[in-house]
Amino acid sequence: MADAGICIRPVQRNDMEALSEIYRHYVERTAVTFEYEAPSAAAFAARAEETQLRYPFFAAEKEGRLLGYAYAGPFHPRIAYVRSSELTIYLAPDARGKGTGRMLYAALEEALRRMGVLNLYACIAVPEQADEYLDFSSEAFHTAMGFRRAGFFENCGYKFGRWYHMIWMEKMIGSHGESPAPFTPFPELRDAFWEKQRRFSECWTR
Repeated sequence: MADAGICIRPVQRNDMEALSEIYRHYVERTAVTFEYEAPSAAAFAARAEETQLRYPFFAAEKEGRLLGYAYAGPFHPRIAYVRSSELTIYLAPDARGKGTGRMLYAALEEALRRMGVLNLYACIAVPEQADEYLDFSSEAFHTAMGFRRAGFFENCGYKFGRWYHMIWMEKMIGSHGESPAPFTPFPELRDAFWEKQRRFSECWTR
């Protein structure tokens, strides 16, 4: 059950410092991401701006504090893959286990469905055995959200002097008919989306 008072909204320019610090924790203290050096707030903002040209990028906020973020992106750049999207989520360590991730993914999934996306994917680092840098919580979260394992890559990431595996997980959110709906970039339907998603938009400043 979600913690009361959490709202989901589009990221804003003044969020970048706080969100980049959330990501910094995972870069410097975990093997959840295979990046070695955390991007600056400016570099993080540039990534967010590029994502938002076509895809949703949402933040979770409670009482003025940012708890985490999630965004979607292309699964592969070639046009035949346009109805497939990769999802990414990061939460502040003390915000985990309170329903924030579920809320972020629910908003992303609804936005992507309206965009014409049918397949959702997540690239997840997993250990051979849980250690101080990585456990199986991300896989467990995605399983609870309806994803299933679709691929396993052995010892493909090296961080903190250890080898880690990587898995792909997938979830289908639409039917694969002969004439699927066209892909619509999120900016083209953003305002209509938030008007209909009032439960996510209470703290959104246009």
